[in-house]
Amino acid sequence: MGKEKKKKEKITYIDDGRTIADMSSVSGGSKFSKSGTSSSLRDIWRTYWMATKMMLVPTMFATGLIIIAFIIVLILFKIM
Repeated sequence: MGKEKKKKEKITYIDDGRTIADMSSVSGGSKFSKSGTSSSLRDIWRTYWMATKMMLVPTMFATGLIIIAFIIVLILFKIM
């Protein structure tokens, strides 16, 4: 039973002062951000408004659930 445990190599971290989000050396990126868009302001506004209308009902539903939960907590703890 002469098995010896192998010792793990200790990792040494060196702080070079950069943050994790430092991506200044990364090349490439989105072509959209460099060239802009060829869409008109009207098309952009229409797209924004359609997305907003789609999220209006779920937002109202979630807000209603939060209000109902708040009223239930008020009734349970008789804070009114």
